[in-house]
Amino acid sequence: MKRYMYFPLFIITTIAFHSNAQLPNLKKKLEKNSISLPGKRGLNHDEVGRGLKEALNKGIEKGVDRLALKDGYFKDDEIKLLLPKEAQLVEAKLRKIGQGEKVDATIESLNRAAEDAAASAKELFVSAIKNMTLKDAMSILKGNDDAATVYLSNSTKPQLIDKFTPIIKSSLDKVGATAKWAKLFNAYNKIPFVEKVNPDLVSYATDKAIDGLFIQVAKQELEIRKNPAARTTDLLKKVFG
Repeated sequence: MKRYMYFPLFIITTIAFHSNAQLPNLKKKLEKNSISLPGKRGLNHDEVGRGLKEALNKGIEKGVDRLALKDGYFKDDEIKLLLPKEAQLVEAKLRKIGQGEKVDATIESLNRAAEDAAASAKELFVSAIKNMTLKDAMSILKGNDDAATVYLSNSTKPQLIDKFTPIIKSSLDKVGATAKWAKLFNAYNKIPFVEKVNPDLVSYATDKAIDGLFIQVAKQELEIRKNPAARTTDLLKKVFG
């Protein structure tokens, strides 16, 4: 009788042994299809893609809308447009001879121009997010805290320059800043032995405005990655939780 009892026990032991041996392979198959084993968070490819796009769209909308408001650049010391470094010596001299108000007006006009241009970035960003591949999404999810910002910069910067340049030029022309700047610094550049100042104010303001834009986008990305309160939907909580 004992001999017959051993047989079922042998079968159970054999099945258990083979099950344990196959577990790593099973786990690999499941992970390959982006499905976690019980007790692990499960995320499929579609959820990763949708979650990242949702996060980026929310961050961009918030960041761009903030910059497009009056003082979006001007009252933010981190991204406020100042005169170019090579012009700051001239700025100091102008202030000493009572021309500070004109310098301040020029600085304010640079920031107003950047604020006018900011809203035009949204359409380009949305298009870049829409065209994001699964590979892009996974790289962003596993990447550094600014991985999404870097992706957007690589995907949109040339187009942003094309978008921002005419808007900034129009804004600066409206207050006469472009002509005054060119007249002042073309004359200044003729002085022997001085460090030359770029007379192209529009190009300078465009570059600085775009730099500030990506600083703001990076802030929003970091907020979603690090602050649970910023994950306002179940999908964001699942992807970034």
